[in-house]
Amino acid sequence: MNRVLIIVAGLLLPTMGWAAGDAHTFPDDKIEIDWSDKAAMQRGARTFVNYCLSCHAASYSRFNRVGADLGIPDDMVRENLIFTTDINGEKTKVGELMKTTMTPEYAEQAFGTVPPDLSLIARSRGVNWLYNYLRGFYIDDTRVGLGVNNGVFKNVGMPHVLAELQGLQQPKYKTVTDSHGNESEVIVDFEIIKPGLMTESEYDQTIHDLVAFLDYLAEPYKQTRKNVGTGVLIFLFVFLILAYFLKKEYWKDVH
Repeated sequence: MNRVLIIVAGLLLPTMGWAAGDAHTFPDDKIEIDWSDKAAMQRGARTFVNYCLSCHAASYSRFNRVGADLGIPDDMVRENLIFTTDINGEKTKVGELMKTTMTPEYAEQAFGTVPPDLSLIARSRGVNWLYNYLRGFYIDDTRVGLGVNNGVFKNVGMPHVLAELQGLQQPKYKTVTDSHGNESEVIVDFEIIKPGLMTESEYDQTIHDLVAFLDYLAEPYKQTRKNVGTGVLIFLFVFLILAYFLKKEYWKDVH
């Protein structure tokens, strides 16, 4: 028994460590993804290919599969979602994987690391984390070469690629004291100092749609799985009723 408790505690420690480390992140909002809202996911796909796909691949998905799942015809996928080319300079075909044209060597030189594939990012990080992260960039002049930092992922190596939409913001700090009496400065709000192309609410909606698309990428069969699961539960419930009355009929003459 003691061994089991030790194993469980060991499994929970990393989780508790992450939670403790994220206790003062900002922003820290929660969202709900409506899988029936295909229009939101379509808008998210548009944002993804325009701002993310140049560096981040989604190589577990194909353009035509995304189009079919989100209700976008192949000709519209070619026109609105495909902007990459192959090594010969020809436009990427609609049936190909959603890969970036950036080479790992160039990424290493430009960013110091290869940007991660985003196919499963919504499963590994969660939709709330992504929503807050993409809204959490702020000006930080100490970050040479980037000029920005992030309230959710401190010292992240990613530039603020959506700055033209959100604008530039600076943080507002508050002094907090932990249980040991140690004081630290934490971010409690942001102030826009250079407006972008969108208002705050418009940008929040754009990020919500982008995260909805990333959630779809991470598990395209999620809605199908839920529908099948609901059908199976209904079948088992009906079968239970039939089995109960069959049992009563079979045992009614048995004393």
